[in-house]
Amino acid sequence: MKGFTLWFTGLSGAGKSTLAVQVEKELKRRGMKVEVLDGDVVRTNLSKGLGFSKEDRDINIRRIGFVCNLLTRNDAVAIAAAISPYKAIRDENRKMIGRFVEVYCECSLDELEKRDVKGLYKKARAGEIKGFTGIDDPYEAPDNPEITINSETETAEESLAKILRTLELMNYIPPAPEATEIPPAEEEKIKARLKELGYL
Repeated sequence: MKGFTLWFTGLSGAGKSTLAVQVEKELKRRGMKVEVLDGDVVRTNLSKGLGFSKEDRDINIRRIGFVCNLLTRNDAVAIAAAISPYKAIRDENRKMIGRFVEVYCECSLDELEKRDVKGLYKKARAGEIKGFTGIDDPYEAPDNPEITINSETETAEESLAKILRTLELMNYIPPAPEATEIPPAEEEKIKARLKELGYL
């Protein structure tokens, strides 16, 4: 199978990293070469020293895109899980990589603030963190993501099934020995979306 990049974008706490790890596990089970570039891990290694200005955020996302491109052209699956708040830089990465599948992890700010696992939203609201995406820094949702999951209304299992089935229908991943469990109505929605985007 050829390589591709699966790019998860969404606000902090929307489920990007959780799903990235689940997809990685499943694709490895199907015999694919997979690498995950998690936003937090990249910031402590590849992008150490960068701050959170727009310029630094753009540099960080471009670096992730550069690594994804190298992996993709060497027939690995690159999975990026980073907030990546700005459309222009995500689109720049899409153009560079080519085989690029965007997964928008949607979730309302109210729900994210209720979860607030790391306590980041609370700190941002209190002014302890400046320039926090979704609070006092913008997040630009994708216009045309291949896949939209909603971690407020879907279980992680439902979201995972939707992602895997979409990738199967795109012929980006081999089918599993057992069929991916997905309701018929959801299957039709995925097919309609892929037709709309010109994949089917």
